Amino acid sequence: MLRINDTIEIAEWELTEQFVRASGPGGQNVNKVATAVELRFEAERSPALTEPVKRRLRRLAGRRWTKEGALVIQCDETRSQARNREIARDRLAELVRKAIVVPKKRRPTRPTKGSVERRLKEKKVRGAVKRMRGSVED
Repeated sequence: MLRINDTIEIAEWELTEQFVRASGPGGQNVNKVATAVELRFEAERSPALTEPVKRRLRRLAGRRWTKEGALVIQCDETRSQARNREIARDRLAELVRKAIVVPKKRRPTRPTKGSVERRLKEKKVRGAVKRMRGSVED
């Protein structure tokens, strides 16, 4: 059970872990031990998430979202399998927490009358400066 917040918990059946050989530091150990983790979360089928949260999660996941509706997170940061597993689960929890937050709706606003007047006045001043730069006629 992966606890996201007070209301959302991801069940173990929704998560699949696969351990693969990692690249990077580790010397000969890298060739022998499968320490990298590939965490797969069946987000599309998850009863824990609402439809709007799933849509936001899909957008946040980007390339990590599969055609089948699963979210795949890979981690090979450390030489420890347990630590990589923990990091991958933390990343998943953080991504779901971000998806839970409803974005604020943008309301288009208009500039104030004073700011429009200041902008036009400044344009006139700049235009006058540029006109004065012209060649002098006798």
